[in-house]
Amino acid sequence: MPTYDATVDPGATNTSHALMLELIGVDKTVLDIGCATGYLAQALTARGCTVSGVEMDPTAAEAARPHLAQLVVGDLTQLDLAAELAPHTYDVIVLGDVLEHLPEPVPVLRSVTSLLAPGGSVVISVPNVAHGSVRLALLQGRWEYRDRGLLDSTHLRFLTRTSLRALVRDAGLTVVDLRTTTLDPLAGEVLVDAGALPDGVVDWVRTQPDALTYQFVLRAMRDDADGVLTAVTADRERIEERAADLGAELERTRAERDAAIADRARIEETLGWRLLRAPRRAYGELRRRVRP
Repeated sequence: MPTYDATVDPGATNTSHALMLELIGVDKTVLDIGCATGYLAQALTARGCTVSGVEMDPTAAEAARPHLAQLVVGDLTQLDLAAELAPHTYDVIVLGDVLEHLPEPVPVLRSVTSLLAPGGSVVISVPNVAHGSVRLALLQGRWEYRDRGLLDSTHLRFLTRTSLRALVRDAGLTVVDLRTTTLDPLAGEVLVDAGALPDGVVDWVRTQPDALTYQFVLRAMRDDADGVLTAVTADRERIEERAADLGAELERTRAERDAAIADRARIEETLGWRLLRAPRRAYGELRRRVRP
């Protein structure tokens, strides 16, 4: 798994880091798994949180150490975190851009939930492989790995909204809050030759569910024994999915309407249309003159 470094802007509104800060909250005990150089831990500490971290890269771990109450260095898939961190438990466990790098994310996610304090939650961010740029690139026969981004060459899992929810559910958790960052399909790192696509394809893709979603950021919790949390959130998910479908249908209808208006305007500017209108106007004028 590669090591990333970043600067967290708490005032931003369309970044995964800012969304994670909102979902984590203030004055929490936090375990940041895949803490890298500690950039998120530093921002959390400024918000009154006490942060411990897990990092595979020794160099990055040393950079993160000053911002952490406790640090474990090692491969997440090999570590026994419950033993390493005992007797500590955490209000929030963070896996920011981690799960997509794991060969088997469900067992790892299920394992780390044992470190949650009562009422605790897991905050996760992952890229959306169903982003419009990936869809458009596939239409052109391309799937090109890159150093970073949606098609990072170190990604082992590629997740959509549906498969992410299933992964979280399989780990014994229930999604209680799911948010997204957005990016236009032609504005990202995935190469798309928009000029080579048929007219209307890019605009059509833009209207599809989650085509503008670049990353998913969610908060999940363990359910109670009666499964009430799962039942309630399942109802909400169905409502949200229906609303998304209706929103996409509305956007498609608007796009079709705008295209029809544009087509009519182009037709009315043609010489043939002007010539056709001329005799119709003359006929109308003649009728008015001869009308008794």
